[in-house]
Amino acid sequence: MLSRTDLRGRVPSPVELRATLPRAEVDVDAALHQVRPVVEAVRDRGVEAVLDYTERFDRVRPAAVRVPATELRRALAELDPAVREAVEESIARARVVHADQRRADVTTQVAEGGTVTERWVPVGRVGLYAPGGLAVYPSSVVMNVVPAQAAGVASLVVCSPPQAEFGGLPHPTILAAAALLDVDEVWAVGGAQAVALLAFGGTDTDGSTLEPVDMVTGPGNIYLTAAKRMLRGLIGIDSEAGPTEIAILADETADPVHVAADLVSQAEHDTLAASVLVTTSETLADAVDAELERRVAATKHTERIGEALRGKQSGTVLVSTLDDGLRVVDVYAAEHLEIQTANAREVAGRVRNAGAVFVGPYAPVSLGDYCAGSNHVLPTGGFARHSSGLSVQTFLRGIHVIDYSADALREVAGKVVALANAEDLPAHGEAVTARFPGGAA
Repeated sequence: MLSRTDLRGRVPSPVELRATLPRAEVDVDAALHQVRPVVEAVRDRGVEAVLDYTERFDRVRPAAVRVPATELRRALAELDPAVREAVEESIARARVVHADQRRADVTTQVAEGGTVTERWVPVGRVGLYAPGGLAVYPSSVVMNVVPAQAAGVASLVVCSPPQAEFGGLPHPTILAAAALLDVDEVWAVGGAQAVALLAFGGTDTDGSTLEPVDMVTGPGNIYLTAAKRMLRGLIGIDSEAGPTEIAILADETADPVHVAADLVSQAEHDTLAASVLVTTSETLADAVDAELERRVAATKHTERIGEALRGKQSGTVLVSTLDDGLRVVDVYAAEHLEIQTANAREVAGRVRNAGAVFVGPYAPVSLGDYCAGSNHVLPTGGFARHSSGLSVQTFLRGIHVIDYSADALREVAGKVVALANAEDLPAHGEAVTARFPGGAA
């Protein structure tokens, strides 16, 4: 079922691999042309423009942007107890992991009387996006809110698209997840108009102020990503997330049922989702294909999954050795990378590039999506070569605090003057010597 790329006997250079390996084509620049009028309209007309675009794209016009607190409480009260218990467990595990990510301030004594302290200060206000397209993602609320709270962000707003089915409110499970996390500010707005409203702020239909944010995080479609790119600078962003992806590095010891099930689970997200198998075993590849044929036909979202698995972004890559397989997956730099091999923990320890690594047969990506404790907002499109997933650090800024006494400055004054003169910036040096009228020596 999956297309095949045979690299046995030869693994191309990284440049060749980037051109050879399956990957979804996402043209954010092209989407910018469609997004720009939306962003500019929200900038100029505020909530009126937001509601106009919401009515056009989501086929519903909410009475207001901000969701009343009573609706959050009602959604939580009506939440299926089993789902509530699962969300609570997801929150608890995520909090345990993210609590250990908080950095401590560090003071370094550079010289007698001279110190540099690195302070870690949280972003003041953050907008957290939870998608609402082909699926409902309360897990995204958890994954965005928990690290922001652990970082000490004082003001949070969750945005999620309004649903006609629910009277112009976001999906009730999204509202319930926000309530469980003690987030009382939720906006019923999605897509590019959500990012624009978060960036510019506005006045709601009841005259209340919708305060702008300093940063926007969370996954979304290409239009939301384009709006993030356009507004980056006015706001900080976590990343430009593309279609989701899984790569599985497997050998002959892997269970084809496990491998196929995990490839299908990721393809379930979107027709552009990427499912890639890298394996040393042609026998396994054949067995996975056979299992995919059976499993895809029996699953709920058959057409969506089938299209994703047949797309150019998905496929099987055959390699001669695990060393070659590691070279391939490091160049691919998957959002999610599973290691289903003998000695999986040792193999996983050799991986350099991945958003998250899942070790062995009992750590499927689905575990990370919900209840591993790790964060599921991860770099896509090969960005894992240089970027990390969402974490407490995302919401912290390191500020250096420089504290020097007169003697400490005097001791290094000559070096500062020498470097200033070398750069032909004599006023820089004079800013030091002006403090010592009688000479620094």
